[in-house]
Amino acid sequence: MMNEATTSTPKPTPAPTPAQAPQPALFRPPQISWRWLPVFRRNLLVWRKLAVPSLVGNIAEPLITLVAFGYGLGMLIGQVQLNGSAVPYILFLASGSICMSAMNAASFEALYSAFSRMNVQRTWDGIMNAPVRLDDVVFAEMLWAAYKSLFTSAVILAVMLALGISHSPMLLLALPLLGLVGIVFASIALIFNALAKGYDFFTYYFSLFLTPTMFLSGVFFPRDQLPGVMRVISDWLPLTAAVELIRPLFLDQWPAQGLRHLAVLVAYGVAAFWIALALTRRRFRN
Repeated sequence: MMNEATTSTPKPTPAPTPAQAPQPALFRPPQISWRWLPVFRRNLLVWRKLAVPSLVGNIAEPLITLVAFGYGLGMLIGQVQLNGSAVPYILFLASGSICMSAMNAASFEALYSAFSRMNVQRTWDGIMNAPVRLDDVVFAEMLWAAYKSLFTSAVILAVMLALGISHSPMLLLALPLLGLVGIVFASIALIFNALAKGYDFFTYYFSLFLTPTMFLSGVFFPRDQLPGVMRVISDWLPLTAAVELIRPLFLDQWPAQGLRHLAVLVAYGVAAFWIALALTRRRFRN
C-alpha cells in the first residue's frame, strides 16, 4: 500500500522590520545658532522683575565678608608677603574675593535657577517646542549665568573702588577676565545640573568642589603656605588661574605667566561646556 506524501504548508517569511535610525552621538560638537539669543533675552526679561532682591543677595554677602575679614582680620594681620612684596591684607583679600564672587554668582544661577527652568517649571521643554535646539538652550543658560556673574562682579568692583581699596587703571582689564570666570564656572555647574535629580544634589557641588576650591586657590591666604601635594592641586584649579590673573591688576602689575593661566581657564570652559552639553543631551534623550 502506497503511503500518501504529506505536504507541509511553508511558513510565511516575516517582513523585514525597518532599521531604527542611529541616534546622534552625545559628544558631537555643539550646534549653536543665533536662536540662543531669544532664550537669553527671555531670562533677562524675567530677571528684571526681581533684579533688586537678586542683586542684594549676590552682593551683600561678599561685601560683608570683605569688610569683616578685610578690615577686622586685616587689623590683626596687617600685611602679607606676596612674591617678595608686602601687600595690605584687605587688598589681598579684595582681589581674591571678587573672583570668588564671580564663581559663586555663576554657580548659583547655573544650578538652582537653571534646574528650576529645566526640571521644575519645564521651561526648556516649552522653548524647544519652537524651532530651538537643546544646544542653543544650554548655551544661552551658560551665557546668562556668566552675564549675571559679570554684572554682580562689576558692582562689587565699583564698591571696592569707592572704598579706595585700589586705584589701578589696569582694573579695566579685570572685567573681561571676570566674564571668562563666569563662563567657566557656569559650564562646570551645568554638569551638575544635568546630573541632578533634585536640589539636594547640589550639596555635593558646594561641599566637595566649591568650598575646597575657595580655600586652596589663594583667596584668603597665600598659596605658598600650602603643603606640597595641595600646592600642586591648587596650581591647576580654575579659581587659582582667575586669582593669579586678576590680583596683579589690583596691584597695577601685569600677571606673571598670564598666558598659562588664561589657557587653563579657556581649557576648563571649553571642556566643561562640552561635557555639560553631552550630559544634558543624554538626560533629554532618556
